[in-house]
Amino acid sequence: MLIVEDAPEFAQMVSAVVRNAGHEIRVATTAADARNQLLAVPPDLVVLDLSLPDGDGLDLARHIRDHSSAYILMLTARADEVDKLVGFKLGADDYMTKPFSPRELDARIEALLRRQRSTGPAQANRREIGAITIDVAAREVAVDGVPVELTRIEFELLNMFTGSPKVVFSRQQLLDRVWGPDWYADDHVVDVHIANLRKKVDREGEPSVIRTVRGVGYGFRG
Repeated sequence: MLIVEDAPEFAQMVSAVVRNAGHEIRVATTAADARNQLLAVPPDLVVLDLSLPDGDGLDLARHIRDHSSAYILMLTARADEVDKLVGFKLGADDYMTKPFSPRELDARIEALLRRQRSTGPAQANRREIGAITIDVAAREVAVDGVPVELTRIEFELLNMFTGSPKVVFSRQQLLDRVWGPDWYADDHVVDVHIANLRKKVDREGEPSVIRTVRGVGYGFRG
């Protein structure tokens, strides 16, 4: 696990929480150091501060998502909703603000690491629905034969929708299945990730492949 935090007191607190849970850790105090460590030993989870001495943590989050499949938990003093939404749009899996409860941090980390990466073994490994091709085992998606890069959350959502194309899922069902039952935040995060997914898999000028069912949730149009 990689902790990216330049403030010694918070780096020590997070390190203590992670070590007590039995995880191995590395600490980076700058964005440059974090990039080097990501390349040297890819982590399974990154605890990321957004205020770093050599750059914005949001830029680093974008770099992580482009080059790694690690979970991203943003831990920052920035409490504005705009920062949270931007963080989720860049592919963050969770977001906590300082000061934080060590017990809650531990719970959120464990919830991320327990998150299932697929929605069930019975689903076909490869599906073609309309213009979309999804290879579940390889975690690859293409639209009209053109590869599309999805974040982990976006892939899991599309996997759910294409695996059960006739089912309309409530936001709570999506949270439970994709984010996990221990997710702490509200369901607004679902809407953000659905919007991002639509931008990547919808054809221009055509109805979205993900339909909104008022009062219920979301389903696949296919």
